[in-house]
Amino acid sequence: MNNKRLQNCLQRIKSKVTLTNEMELWKIHICSNNNFPTAAGLASSAAGYACLTAALAKLYNYTENISEIARTGSGSACRSVFGGFVRWYMGSEPTGVDSISKQITPASHWPEMRVIILVVNDSSKKISSAVGMKRCVQTSELLKYRAEVCVPKRVELMQKAIINKNYQQFAELTMKDSNQMHAVCLDAYPSFNYLTDVSHAIIDLINSYNEASNTIKVKENVPQVLGLIDHFFPSTGKDDYKRGDFPISIPPSKDLVEKLNCKKHQGSIKSIIYTRVGEGPTYLDDPSEHLLNNSGLPKGL
Repeated sequence: MNNKRLQNCLQRIKSKVTLTNEMELWKIHICSNNNFPTAAGLASSAAGYACLTAALAKLYNYTENISEIARTGSGSACRSVFGGFVRWYMGSEPTGVDSISKQITPASHWPEMRVIILVVNDSSKKISSAVGMKRCVQTSELLKYRAEVCVPKRVELMQKAIINKNYQQFAELTMKDSNQMHAVCLDAYPSFNYLTDVSHAIIDLINSYNEASNTIKVKENVPQVLGLIDHFFPSTGKDDYKRGDFPISIPPSKDLVEKLNCKKHQGSIKSIIYTRVGEGPTYLDDPSEHLLNNSGLPKGL
């Protein structure tokens, strides 16, 4: 096992438990598979390392908070080890041992919340998240201000918005923070950009829809929003274009289309994923669902 981040998770969890002689001799086989694009900006590393850490914790009978362990594999993985809405605490220790996550509310707290993911590019990012963040830390003055002034305030406001199920505030904070994160990437040197022309077109469409509605309406009007996406970003007819339990989309009226004044982008979206807030890692007890066979080897071999 040459992957340093995998080794970090394994060694970290082994350091937290009392190992028996049998455990010392264990040879760990790791098999992972994503059902969504890898390294394309959809938190595949967070999902992978949260899954790995949860599996290792079960294997070694470790029952404490595993978010700090997951963080050694991928920073954002520490949030993915819980379900529902989760807060990542910065911590103050130089070692990062107190940089952990805690659940704010379970998924059942806000069951009507939905997530629509528009996959514009499913290939690996030119600049990885780890490399991009390191560059920002080293060269962006905006990031320093963001970390010291903006983020602490927004985190508190976001937690309140989640607890109170205040969607208007939740959405506004999300969009503002996204804008600032991308601004930090442009402020880095050399600058880099994760947004494409299609990304900007999608943002413009949603902003125009919200302005036309005089409120932030995406959550309340998922069928209408899906209708807008189908109209302005029509697919090329791929079988796996839509993934998830989609509601029936409602085509936009002629008046709304004219009011939005947006251009069509045929075939510019690779796929659409429709989902909801998850419950966190789930253990699969049925051997038929496992990626490893009874010998501990990948079933694909």
